[in-house]
Amino acid sequence: MKNKILLLSFILLALYSCIETQNFDQYDDLEIIPTVEASILYVESPERIINESVGQYFYSQDFNFDAFTFDAFADRVLDGSIFFEIDNTTSKEFKPTVEFLDEDGNTIDTIDFPVQPSAPTPLYRRQVPYGPGKQRSIEIIKNTSSIKVSVLIEDNSSVSNLPDPKIIFRSSGKFRVRLK
Repeated sequence: MKNKILLLSFILLALYSCIETQNFDQYDDLEIIPTVEASILYVESPERIINESVGQYFYSQDFNFDAFTFDAFADRVLDGSIFFEIDNTTSKEFKPTVEFLDEDGNTIDTIDFPVQPSAPTPLYRRQVPYGPGKQRSIEIIKNTSSIKVSVLIEDNSSVSNLPDPKIIFRSSGKFRVRLK
């Protein structure tokens, strides 16, 4: 009988020691902030296209980009950066400009890039941060509806000795987004 009481006491003590009060308020304290990364633009122009133009070569194109204004992103984005890469294997210096436009087509941010001709030139990279305490306001990103890329090249006499010379402009974004 003594063994049965001892065994019963041991079982009850074991069950009691494994029970913990549940805290269902933990969800309220939870923060989910992943970093989201995606490509934004890719523009490429071969040297022969540049040389076919008369006088100055000027390229300008608006790209619809509503991803930033999508509510699931715009309401939750905290901060981030846009990364630009420019590869110039032509023999010409060129001046690209990127403009972020709002829904009405108004320019809300402009970024200019000084790109030298190839010699060959290393890949030009630039990071532009957005958010509190950063170089630019995150409101620019939240209100961007389209992106305008403009390129000015002084003349059409590019004669690079590299194989398949071209200008490649690409960009990507990396942003922290609060999911909860």
